[in-house]
Amino acid sequence: MSDIVDIKVVIDKKFSDPKVEIYTKSETELVNNIIHAIENVSRYSYPPIPAYKDGTFTAISQRDIYRIRTEGREVILDTKDESYTLKGTLAKFENELDEERFFRSSQSEIINLYKVTSFDFNIAGTVGVLFDNGIRSYVARRSIKPLREKLKRIFKNGKED
Repeated sequence: MSDIVDIKVVIDKKFSDPKVEIYTKSETELVNNIIHAIENVSRYSYPPIPAYKDGTFTAISQRDIYRIRTEGREVILDTKDESYTLKGTLAKFENELDEERFFRSSQSEIINLYKVTSFDFNIAGTVGVLFDNGIRSYVARRSIKPLREKLKRIFKNGKED
């Protein structure tokens, strides 16, 4: 694979925000570097989240967050393979997260919609959530209507009416 990247910019008035798609044979270091470069440019709006594990501080990119949840009195951030402790309240982090990417699914959880594989709307009273790493969660009954509305907005964005 060459280090030369083929870039094409398409100006189209139906898009209100820039949309980036990367086409590649496999995920490589170059692909990850491109993603991180784009994130760094747009990071001013959505900074990484400070997290702690075993006394060690780590800045977690919002892109890597699967969910933020409360467990007892602790606020826990889950990534694909790890869980971290956060300092602050769920409401504090809700205000710092990218509102298009994240959704408050219940009183005790915020989910990253971009990490969800499927929603099971057949469960009575709640909606089942399956993340791409196999974690399962649920959407509270009172959050189902806002979830449906948000999903309609996300999937309508970038498509012609």
